[in-house]
Amino acid sequence: MNKRIYIPLFFAFAVIAGILIGKILTERVVRQELNNTNAAATYSTSGKIEAMLKFIENKYVDTLSYDSIVEKAIPKILSNLDPHSCYIPASELQSVNEELDGSFSGIGVQFNIQHDTVMVVGVISGGPSEMKGILPGDRIVMVNDTLFVGKSISNEKVMKKLRGPKGSEVKVGIKRNGIKDLIPITIVRGDIPVTSIDAHYIMQPNIGYIKVNRFGATTYEEFFNAIYKMKQEGADKYIIDLRANSGGYLDQAILMINEFLEAGNRIVYTEGNASPRAESPADGNGRFKSDKLIILIDEWSASASEIFAGAIQDNDRGTIIGRRSFGKGLVQQQFPMGDGSALRLTIARYYTPSGRCIQKPYDDYDKDLVNRYLHGEFDSEDSIHVNKTDSTIYYTKNGRKVYGGGGIMPDIFVPRDTIGMTSYFNKINSNGTIYEFAFAYADKNREQLNKFKKVDDLVKYLENDNIADQLATFAESKGIRRNPTMIGKSKRLINNKVNAYIARNILGDCAFFQILNRDDATVKKAIEEMTK
Repeated sequence: MNKRIYIPLFFAFAVIAGILIGKILTERVVRQELNNTNAAATYSTSGKIEAMLKFIENKYVDTLSYDSIVEKAIPKILSNLDPHSCYIPASELQSVNEELDGSFSGIGVQFNIQHDTVMVVGVISGGPSEMKGILPGDRIVMVNDTLFVGKSISNEKVMKKLRGPKGSEVKVGIKRNGIKDLIPITIVRGDIPVTSIDAHYIMQPNIGYIKVNRFGATTYEEFFNAIYKMKQEGADKYIIDLRANSGGYLDQAILMINEFLEAGNRIVYTEGNASPRAESPADGNGRFKSDKLIILIDEWSASASEIFAGAIQDNDRGTIIGRRSFGKGLVQQQFPMGDGSALRLTIARYYTPSGRCIQKPYDDYDKDLVNRYLHGEFDSEDSIHVNKTDSTIYYTKNGRKVYGGGGIMPDIFVPRDTIGMTSYFNKINSNGTIYEFAFAYADKNREQLNKFKKVDDLVKYLENDNIADQLATFAESKGIRRNPTMIGKSKRLINNKVNAYIARNILGDCAFFQILNRDDATVKKAIEEMTK
C-alpha cells in the first residue's frame, strides 16, 4: 500500500505516538526536559504533542486518565481536516458498520416506542420473530424476565437488549390485544438483513418505480433483482428515487450505474493527494442500457447518490428531477485501530464524468441547508445560486452546460409542495400524532384490515371511514384543538399520510410508498416526463 496514504493521519497518530514509536525512549526524553528550565525548545510537531501529554500526566494538579485524554483529542484533531473525517470509538463501531454491511444479528422486528412501551410495528419476513408468531401490534413488555417499560426506555436500550450474537436466546413477554395474560416467547437470534430498497413496483403499465435508501454492501444485488423483476413485468422506463439517500459504498453505486451506460462511458473518477487518479468506466455489460431513466434527488441526496445522478446527467443518459443535492464530493476510507476503534478518513475527491467536483465549501457547513431554505431555494428555482468558488462551466456528453461546487443541479426543478399545508397539519405531523393515530387505528382494526391484500382495496375502505375526523378526535385527546377550517384545507394531506402509515402497518413498506407517491409532486412530474 502506498505509504503516502497515511500522511493525513500524521497528527492523529501523533497523539498516541508513545505507543507506536516506543514509549520508553519518549519517557526518557521527557524526563530530561522536565528538569530543564528551557524545556520548550526542540520538539518536532509530533514530539510536541507527545511531550504535552507527558507534561500533563506528570505535572497536572489532578489525576487524569491518559486514555480518556487521547479519546477526546483524536476527534478534535480530525475536526480540523474536513466535515466527514471522523473517529469511531470501539463501542460504536459495530452499530455504525451494521448500517452498511447488509445484516446484523437480532430478533427481526421493526419497533417504535409509544407510551413508554416497545410497540412492534413490523416483523421481518422469514426472521426469528415471525417464526415464533410475533405480530405487528404486539407490545414487548418483558425482556429476560425483567420488566421493560417506562420513561427510561430508548431506541438504543431496545436494540442493545434485542440484538446479540447469532444463535443466542432472548426471552420476551408479549402483551397482545384481546389476550389477558402475557405471552412468553423465547427467540433464537439470527441474521437480519439491512435492506437498501424500500419499495419497487409498477406505477403504470411500463413504468417501474424503485426507492433506494442507502448504498450498502448488498444494494447492487437488491437493486438488480428489483429492477429485473419489474422488467419481467413489462417495465422499460424506470424512476429511481434517491431522495434523502445520504450515500454509502462507492463500489455499489458504480455497479448500479454500469447497468445503464454504454461501454467506455465514464462513471466517476477519484483523486487525492495520496490517492492517484482512479477511473471507473462502464464495461458495456449493463442489461438496461436502452431503457428510459429518471432520477429523483433532493437536498438530502448525498455522496454516492450524487455520483449516481452526476453520471446519468453528464452522460445524457436520463433526466434528473427534484432539487439541488447536498454537495458531498469526498471519499472516505475506514482505518481500523488496535483497540477496536476506527478512523474514517477522507482520502480523495470524486469527480463526475464531465470533471465536476460537487463538494460544497466547508464554511458554515452545518448551516448550509438552513441557509438554502431561508434564501427560498426549496420554493423557487430562481433562488438557486451557483457556488462562487466553482463557477466553471462543464459540458455533458451532448454539450449541455452543467456546474460543480455545491451539489447536482436537477434538469427539472420541482419546489417543495406546500398545497394544503396549514399550521394544524404541521403540528400533528411533526409531533408524531399522525403516526401514533395510524398505528392505533391499525391495531384496533387489524382483523378487518388484514382481509385486504391489495393497496387499492385497502385505500377504498379507509376513504369510506372518515379518517380525518377520527384523527381530529384523537388529536383532541392529546390536547390539540380541532380546527375545522384548517382540517378542510389539509384533508387531502391528512388522508394520504394516514392511509400510507396504516397501509405500511398492514401491507408493508411498498404499500406505504404506493400511497404516498400518489400525492407526491416530484413523482407526478417524473411520470409526466416519462409519458411525453
